[in-house]
Amino acid sequence: MTTAHIIDGKAFAAGLRERIKDAVPAFLKQAGRAPGLAVVLVGEDPASQVYVASKHKATIAAGMESFEHRLPADVAQADIIALVEQLNADETVDGILVQLPLPKGLDEKAVVMAIDPDKDVDGLHVINAGRLANGEEALTPCTPLGSLMLLKDTLGDLTGLDAVVVGRSILVGKPMAQLLLAENCTVTMAHSRTRDLPDVVRRADIVVAAVGRAEMVKGDWLKPGAVVIDVGINRLAAAPGENKGRLVGDVATAEALDHVRAITPVPGGVGPMTIAVLLRNTLVAASARAGLEKPENL
Repeated sequence: MTTAHIIDGKAFAAGLRERIKDAVPAFLKQAGRAPGLAVVLVGEDPASQVYVASKHKATIAAGMESFEHRLPADVAQADIIALVEQLNADETVDGILVQLPLPKGLDEKAVVMAIDPDKDVDGLHVINAGRLANGEEALTPCTPLGSLMLLKDTLGDLTGLDAVVVGRSILVGKPMAQLLLAENCTVTMAHSRTRDLPDVVRRADIVVAAVGRAEMVKGDWLKPGAVVIDVGINRLAAAPGENKGRLVGDVATAEALDHVRAITPVPGGVGPMTIAVLLRNTLVAASARAGLEKPENL
């Protein structure tokens, strides 16, 4: 059997970032300013610091304004809310992202709910979730929207295809299901407690694995010719002589290659799409706030 096509998320994301960069001058000309993204980092979590630095670099490269706000881990809840409200009122800020997870003792839900839904470029506010579920224009979480872009680039029209989403998080699983429904797929929401999970996955033309368990989805779970989006990112224990274990997804990729039509690798698949879609969401939010049409091809 032919080995599966590897979906190059890195290349697609690079193309998306270029399209965003090309669209920013038109916004600047009409609005009189560049789109602005504000990122709030609380504490000293090393992974979060890396993510924030990457977002800052990508925002500047796209021709947008980047506003960073760093707060200590022992900051009071009220002070974070006050900063968010300040950013809500700032006309130069079109997108607000509070880097998660927050340090223990802080209420993430309350912080997210304080963000103006029209500036919620992470798509986590319940108003944006409701808009998405209702089929209205919404700011959508970056990872599922990026996953949908990769699916449509690979398959074209998704109408009538059977899709199984494994994982039910508000960040990926639930919005992914809504996006696939909007593309006229028949969608099954599955998770780690689904009865006969392998049989459920086997009927899918599209499998989105976002359950957070290393290589949980096995090759023989997959229908021949299926397209697999592997959202998981898990680090295995280091083997003897290794400094750190390798990164793997939620799908046993080596097994899957002989079964499926196409699959995203880990790393290099969905991951690069996240920041690119964040920039896209910021430009879309900026355009809506300025009363401008959403740029094409985004």
